[in-house]
Amino acid sequence: MKSALTVVLLLAATVTSVYCQDHWANWRGPLLSGVAPDADPPVSWSEKENIRWKVPVPGEGLATPIIWSNRIYLTAAVPYGKPFKALPDTAEGAHDNRGVTQHHEFVVLCLDRKTGKTLWDTTVIKTRPKEGGHFTGSLVSNSPVTDGEHIYAFFGSRGLYALDRDGTIVWQKDLGQMETRHAHGEGASPALFGDTLVVNWDHEGQSYLYAFDKKTGKQRWRVERDEMTSWSTPVVVEVDGKPQVIVAATKRVRGYDLATGKELWQCAGLSRNVVSTPIPADGVVYVSNSYDWRVIMAIKLAGASGDISKTDQVVWYIRKNTSYVPSPLLYDNSLYFLGHLSGVLSRADIKTGEVVEGPYRLEKINRTFASPLGAAKRIYIADQDGTVIVLQHGGPALKTLAINQLDERFSASPVAVGKELFLRGKSFLYCIAAEE
Repeated sequence: MKSALTVVLLLAATVTSVYCQDHWANWRGPLLSGVAPDADPPVSWSEKENIRWKVPVPGEGLATPIIWSNRIYLTAAVPYGKPFKALPDTAEGAHDNRGVTQHHEFVVLCLDRKTGKTLWDTTVIKTRPKEGGHFTGSLVSNSPVTDGEHIYAFFGSRGLYALDRDGTIVWQKDLGQMETRHAHGEGASPALFGDTLVVNWDHEGQSYLYAFDKKTGKQRWRVERDEMTSWSTPVVVEVDGKPQVIVAATKRVRGYDLATGKELWQCAGLSRNVVSTPIPADGVVYVSNSYDWRVIMAIKLAGASGDISKTDQVVWYIRKNTSYVPSPLLYDNSLYFLGHLSGVLSRADIKTGEVVEGPYRLEKINRTFASPLGAAKRIYIADQDGTVIVLQHGGPALKTLAINQLDERFSASPVAVGKELFLRGKSFLYCIAAEE
């Protein structure tokens, strides 16, 4: 019988090319599920307790940091120059658009994990963004990804960049100008598998899925997509020994052959404004949405071909209290998901889709954009008021272990590596670690 650790390692090898207990190399972590399998961060903290360091982050950005060994990588947009007249609001959804009144430097930063000291920062481009974005978002919401040798940062309309460990730009790509729905902004992160980098380019113009050679930046393929704006990050998973790219979007969830870009299957069922990232595990991918209607679907990947909508390939549905902006957390045999922009949490059995706990209204958790984190049989959920609740995972009922408050606002998702928890706020990056 395989040990639990062996099973975890095999699963990691199936869904991502990088796994180590000292890495959180991509959005949603080593298992693409929101779980840090070897981490054991603190349960409680405050501004005066268990703060190893707290450093200011320049500019703005809601992108979740990534970590490789002793280095932390994050992105930001830093305004410069004199303010000027804001861009006009769009006709529809105008109340959500903040306008852009300054030029910005788009920056990749590298910090020392032990001290929080900035080792380098590289400005990849200086420009005036052509869309203002949603007032709850940022100009930099795409998380970078790394293989330890290079850092790949996707700034959407501001370009795709590969940097080396010293912060030097190795190659770059200009993919054009996105026109997002209601000018709400951009947010999909790149996905890395082996030597292939995948980028989702869904917007109000012609949408595409791109694949690039990670070493040279050479485009391997580009396929057209009949889609509107989405903010969902692609995932890559092996099915019957062949890697395929899965992208969740409004009209269809689709699977593509990683080598060629050929569409393998498609499935309808999500509504508009797809933000949540698919979660692959044990031959099933879980996709979530909550806008025009609420839904989570569990899609069996083996045998998926052509249009699988409303077939037995869709194993189950959940149609209440599903996630909108936060991606669900898949921890062991449980799928945890937050209700639409709220502090309402539910837990479902991944085999049956039965909601076995909840919906529970979490104490002091109100408006959530950050995705939940799982570590050391605990669940960490951050809200925009600076509160992080810690819950017990695996018990007969959800038990609150701690409610922690910091002087910040959190939309980026918590990250755990080793015995440390990293929280990126609006103005500061925190390293939470037990006092020694």
